[in-house]
Amino acid sequence: MVTRRSIDWLSEASGDPQQFRMIWSDDPRQPQVVSAGSLFDVVVTQQALGIETLDQLRRRGMPAGAALIDRAAGRTGFLVPPGTRGLFERTVTRETVTPPAYRYLSDGSYVVLPGPVPLPGDRFEWLSPLLRPQHCSPLQTIALGVMLAASARLIARAERYGEEMADA
Repeated sequence: MVTRRSIDWLSEASGDPQQFRMIWSDDPRQPQVVSAGSLFDVVVTQQALGIETLDQLRRRGMPAGAALIDRAAGRTGFLVPPGTRGLFERTVTRETVTPPAYRYLSDGSYVVLPGPVPLPGDRFEWLSPLLRPQHCSPLQTIALGVMLAASARLIARAERYGEEMADA
């Protein structure tokens, strides 16, 4: 569940903060479209990779930040501090020669945020809710880049193993 303080903070990314808060107070399941780039950027990746990445971040006690899922599109998104695209890309590139597929959304991009209280199985849901406004620590961006690359290698290795065992 997203906190009231986080709702107020997220509303600032909308075109009309008062309307944004009113919609979520009337229907806390209602997803809303907000712009990326001012308060946060978003790293979007394939659903299985995003879920594995979040799991690995949590297991290791690394800063994960808020994460969301769009079940219909099969995508996950991670909110990161704004303006950290270069840091994220350098981190991923240092970790692997074959970076996993991702999109980095910043200025000029929009993202659909789940409501603060979605029900399990809703199309848009928080995997890791925003409990407090994002802080501008580069550690969250670095941790995400490192773990995204590591999780992609883990998934690829598991798939190769599965193929090898099927041939045996």
